[in-house]
Amino acid sequence: MTAGPRPVVADLAVGQEVARRTIGVDRARLVRYAGASGDFNPIHWNDRVATSVGLPGVIAHGMWTMGAAIAVVVDWAGDPGRVLDYRTRFTRPVPVPDPGEAFVEVVATVGAIDAEAGTVRVDLAVAVDGVRVLGKAQAVVRLV
Repeated sequence: MTAGPRPVVADLAVGQEVARRTIGVDRARLVRYAGASGDFNPIHWNDRVATSVGLPGVIAHGMWTMGAAIAVVVDWAGDPGRVLDYRTRFTRPVPVPDPGEAFVEVVATVGAIDAEAGTVRVDLAVAVDGVRVLGKAQAVVRLV
């Protein structure tokens, strides 16, 4: 999903929201992700195992959550090669109900601008039901 024309550093301001998306995840998506990633940990598909280790139930893979969040920035930037750095902390799991799905809300804002280097730091607020699931999620994007 492309958000429109490629962003330009001169058109941006610190604090400006540049992208927003809600991403649904259900158990079928977790199974597909497990197959693609090779991460078959049963906490991502078996409620009994997940609750036995203290989780609220099956949870999304952390790497899926991280990837879903950065996809918002990639679409805004128009090219995955523009993302120079991406880091985050996992703060809470994303419980995925059965039946149904969890909804991950991602809001991307400009955190810093380096006009000389042609880069921006994009800060990501990533939450489920208003509770942050990723902390200090930041990507550095080259826009020139």
